[in-house]
Amino acid sequence: MIELRHVTKKFGSFTAVDDLSLIIPDGEFFGFLGPNGAGKTTTIKMMAGLFSPTSGEIILSGFNTATQPIEAKMTVAYIPDQPFLYDKLTGREFMYFVGGLFKMRKKEIREKVDELIEHFEIGDWVDKRTEDYSQGMRQRTTIAAALIHEPKVMIIDEPMVGLDPKSAKIVRETLKQKSREGIVVFMSTHSLPVAEELCDRIGIINHGRLAFVGTRSDLAAYKQKFDGKFESVFLELTK
Repeated sequence: MIELRHVTKKFGSFTAVDDLSLIIPDGEFFGFLGPNGAGKTTTIKMMAGLFSPTSGEIILSGFNTATQPIEAKMTVAYIPDQPFLYDKLTGREFMYFVGGLFKMRKKEIREKVDELIEHFEIGDWVDKRTEDYSQGMRQRTTIAAALIHEPKVMIIDEPMVGLDPKSAKIVRETLKQKSREGIVVFMSTHSLPVAEELCDRIGIINHGRLAFVGTRSDLAAYKQKFDGKFESVFLELTK
């Protein structure tokens, strides 16, 4: 479960996230939308432990990110909008490295890596240096590495950017499957169709505050107040 309790983040006099409260239960696929500068990435970086809230609390899988940061991070898979890999490592070496960070046994890492290579269909290039990977290859490898330790929470920022259709299909199906398995999936995206297709519930943030939170049924009802299009709802809520 993810729980944000009155979370605020300020940078000097600028308030990037303003009193944000949200509960996302296990197994929910949550879409986090908003215009540029609305507070999406700041929220995600606070959840991932890269930023500390100015005030408020973030609870991940029962662990407070401020007082139990290591325990919280051990339950999380964080995938940033720009996949990070060590260019001089192969994809396989990078996944082994990540498994070691989470203190997994070598046999366990080997079994999990083999499983993920097959699932993400990366066997043809997993033993090549990642500096030669395309955007789709990098994204698939990053997500595979993030799943090695079997996280309870996935936090992912713009997963579909720059992906070819095959890579996008694999990523979409993987995220949906993980939510069915009981993992919390928190996805930030600019793609309204992707959010509407995949997410159980959607939140729209604007100027650091939630402008809308609801299920797809709630969204469908809300769209009827406009022209039936999600785009029109989004533009109205974020104007």
